[in-house]
Amino acid sequence: MADQITPTTRPMARFVERISRARGEKNSETLAAGFLLAATLIALIWANSPFGETYQSFWHTELSVTIGEHGISLDLAHWVNDGLMALFFFVVGLEVKREFAMGELTDRSRAAIPIVAAVAGLAAPALLFLAFNPSGPAAQAWGVVISTDTAFLLGALAVLGPKKAARLRIFLLTLAVADDVGALAIIAFFYTDNLDVVPLMLAFVGLGLIFLLRRLEVWRGVGYFVVALFTWVAMYESGVHPTLAGVMIALILPVYPPRRTEVERASDLTRAFRQSPNPEYARAARLGLDRAVSVNERLMRLYQPYTAFIIVPIFALANAGVVLSSDTLKAAATSTLTWGIIAGLVLGKLVGITAASAVFAKLRPSSLAPGLTLSHIAGGAAMSGIGFTISLFIIDLALDDELLADEARVGVLAASVIAAALGWILFRVDAKIHPPKAEASLRILRPVSAKRDHIRGPVDAPLTIVEYADFECPFCSKATGSVAEVRKHFGDDLRYVYRHLPLDDYHPHARYAAYASEAAAAQGKFWEMADVLFRNSDALEPDDIDGYARELGLDMDKFEDDIRTGDHVVRVEDDELDASSSDVDGTPTFYLGRGDKDLIRHVGPYDAATLIRELESM
Repeated sequence: MADQITPTTRPMARFVERISRARGEKNSETLAAGFLLAATLIALIWANSPFGETYQSFWHTELSVTIGEHGISLDLAHWVNDGLMALFFFVVGLEVKREFAMGELTDRSRAAIPIVAAVAGLAAPALLFLAFNPSGPAAQAWGVVISTDTAFLLGALAVLGPKKAARLRIFLLTLAVADDVGALAIIAFFYTDNLDVVPLMLAFVGLGLIFLLRRLEVWRGVGYFVVALFTWVAMYESGVHPTLAGVMIALILPVYPPRRTEVERASDLTRAFRQSPNPEYARAARLGLDRAVSVNERLMRLYQPYTAFIIVPIFALANAGVVLSSDTLKAAATSTLTWGIIAGLVLGKLVGITAASAVFAKLRPSSLAPGLTLSHIAGGAAMSGIGFTISLFIIDLALDDELLADEARVGVLAASVIAAALGWILFRVDAKIHPPKAEASLRILRPVSAKRDHIRGPVDAPLTIVEYADFECPFCSKATGSVAEVRKHFGDDLRYVYRHLPLDDYHPHARYAAYASEAAAAQGKFWEMADVLFRNSDALEPDDIDGYARELGLDMDKFEDDIRTGDHVVRVEDDELDASSSDVDGTPTFYLGRGDKDLIRHVGPYDAATLIRELESM
């Protein structure tokens, strides 16, 4: 896991850096899926061209790495599947660890329904596959149908999905993470043969050393890289698939939001280097920056572009080259293995995920996020049948017979195409049955909830104002004066609800201010902090906000811890998703009305007189 770039890797590093920047844009999933699709098509064209025999001969070329009398000899295809894919699974492990610590899976109530759906989406396809292949060598391939290819899924959703898919994307991303956990566990427990205890114990020693490096707070990647390489070799020699070494190492590495004290120390060291540039200060500044960000996030940033745009496409190039001869296609057309894979991925994913979501939503009606419908989940469930990367990976583990492996690969390719097309059809049918209504987007998406929302005034007041606002927005600061007049006019007949919509493109400090308000809310002082932030909307640097927190008498240790936790991040992001799903893209935006649900977006001036007049007419 070295985080150094040598001169020989600079051209590749520059290429990956350009790709990495592109990934930050809105078309990131489409771009990654495009690379994977291109590699798949190249593999198919190569394998079926007049030079098709070179495909097999190239990937079966032996490559040996020896030290003295010891070494490892594999063909190129297995160096890709056992070696390069270890880095892919390492990144998957990093993502899983981060999601549980800081991301979508920190809010267990929000993650409950996609996790339940993921479990059903693992079980139903496997059972359906085994109905086609209850015994024999083909039955070993039941794991082929369990997993979803996240890159292809999100790319297909971006291209073929509905326009307002923010909530569905979060649902599918959370489902994919849970899906990955299940797939990794299945590979570990069901696809390991010929276990050798001594190398396995050495692998666990390597994992112990990784844990020790973590406890010793080693921040540089070189130490981790050396121990990880040792662990991979030991895992390979043990008979356990060596890619699991990548996952286990990733789950050990620490992940945490940047600590304020370490960020400030890094800033001080950088300032010292700027004032007196020398090698000692340069090294101290680099180490200070490394310490400020967890090893998990630094390694994710380093390796994600390589895995998404180089390693996974190379894997597809090495594994998707099925010779689509008439004999192969005839065999696949009558093969229970092929049809079991198609049925498992296409029908199993669709039925398992949709049915589990419907049952869970029936038992807990509030579990579905606002704007997320079962019809949209059905379309996403269909697209989850695109089980490409891990499906091809498990084929290599489960099937020794090359003819059966080719039938399985045909099934995976066919299922991926059918699943994408079926998802597109379901989305189009839903759009026909439930065409978007102009007035629907003017109604508030998430009803007001006394348990969730920040409410000023009696929670059961007959009149309601909901404002989507940004603490750094000067118009929002002025609008607070209007709202104060409106509240004074109506008294206890009005409640005011604040929701977050930080506009990062225009207000660089608004998001931190939103997190700070939620951290203050954890100590019962949301409104006090909100008032201070609005009064000082032009002074919202982190140091300024910390000063306001001290003036409010907040417990600063708890405040700084809370401001970094995933719970507050999720709360702010939920408000943003609600706003984007309702086409709210500016602040302040007001919803007015009676009750909790029937609130209508206010269009036009938001001075006190206008708001009072609108409310009195309701």
